[in-house]
Amino acid sequence: MKLLYQTHSPYARKVLVFAHETALVGRIAIEHNETSPTNANATVFAENPLGKVPVLLRPEQPPLFDSDVICAYLDTLHDGPRLIPGEGEARWRALRMQAVAQGLAETGIQLRWETVRRPEALRYPPLMDGYARKLDAGYAWLEAQLDHAEPLHIGHIAIATALDWLEFRELPSFRRYAQLSHWFEQFRGRPSMLLTPLSGDTVD
Repeated sequence: MKLLYQTHSPYARKVLVFAHETALVGRIAIEHNETSPTNANATVFAENPLGKVPVLLRPEQPPLFDSDVICAYLDTLHDGPRLIPGEGEARWRALRMQAVAQGLAETGIQLRWETVRRPEALRYPPLMDGYARKLDAGYAWLEAQLDHAEPLHIGHIAIATALDWLEFRELPSFRRYAQLSHWFEQFRGRPSMLLTPLSGDTVD
């Protein structure tokens, strides 16, 4: 298998961390591909009509794209405990955590457009403020809802990679939330995180 990747994408990194946690990384070749909405990557567009990474290329099978879909597929390939629980409230807790994490990353990306990527004359301060409020509300929710004793699941991976990306991009910080910060510091020390550092910048 081959993973079309980007070293500064929170979504691509989520897949790679998942692959490390499930001991599947040795079966996947990683290929960096720069993408942005203003700089089309023909290789990525050939496999994903949205032109976004991550994309998982599988021998003699259609490509898979979107980090949620790729992680769900990878979870069927290993012999260890499933990181996406199959049933009951454990499943919905994990998927709900993943949804919040994905939303935080999406909000952070939109906030970057309004603060550093869009030409200054086209930025809209009320929208900046709205995105910042969403981030803080997400942090507060995680502070209250994150179960520090719960077995590892997809939600944890999504949260950790989203938070690390938000900090990497110097977006509004979650650090005033003590329990969330403590959980993150512990998670970021996992080999799967240490072996997949964020790097680089968007090339428009």
